[in-house]
Amino acid sequence: MTNLNVSNDSVMVSVVFPAYNEVDFLQEAVAKTAQTLNEFTQSYEIIIAEDGSTDGTAERSEELSQENPHVKHIHREERQGRGKALNYSFKQSRGEVMVYMDLDLATSLKHLKPLVEAITVEGYDFATGSRMLPESKVERTLRRSLTSKTYNFCVRHILGSKLRDHQCGFKAFKREPTLQLLDEVAANHWFWDTEILVRAQRRGYRVKEIPVEWKSGGKTKVNLFKDSYNMGKQVLQLWWQFKKE
Repeated sequence: MTNLNVSNDSVMVSVVFPAYNEVDFLQEAVAKTAQTLNEFTQSYEIIIAEDGSTDGTAERSEELSQENPHVKHIHREERQGRGKALNYSFKQSRGEVMVYMDLDLATSLKHLKPLVEAITVEGYDFATGSRMLPESKVERTLRRSLTSKTYNFCVRHILGSKLRDHQCGFKAFKREPTLQLLDEVAANHWFWDTEILVRAQRRGYRVKEIPVEWKSGGKTKVNLFKDSYNMGKQVLQLWWQFKKE
């Protein structure tokens, strides 16, 4: 097991923000994330993976990339889904550690350094924020909490995952094992998080869950009924795929 060293500026950290019509969150998220990264590394890039936005997100992303040399804007003309945006952006990134976060910063940025250090110092291959650990502090509706707990229970028992929370939008990835997995991940949208973590565990990669403070960041793009149905279907499809292997 080879550890990186986050105190060494030669370790590039790439933070990817999937962005679809996120103009209201964009500037603050980029500024706060840059400030937090500057506290523990000078070698980083912030990639705005902008996915066919129509509300000015593309234009503002381009402006931010011109204003800050650490910021890179990747534009897609048509929306292709968060999973595809992440796959493409990770392949275009320079980071030895690749992070993705939701632009609403629902997860406290105080966890960013421990998330990265799970890879660079502790030697894990993947790290993910978890809203389901005893130490986690979470603010969300009872309905969404029950839906999430039910979903994660199904993933553990149907797909054999050892993790408590698969869908928290706060994850870090070691570059080499991630690039080995990306082309296997078929999910284009919300299920991407679950699929890559399940596949990582099946490959024997080490995954760390980190308890986080998480607060709903505003109006969600998740359609609770439709997306829950689709993700449940994808759990069964992935189970069937594994069964045939």
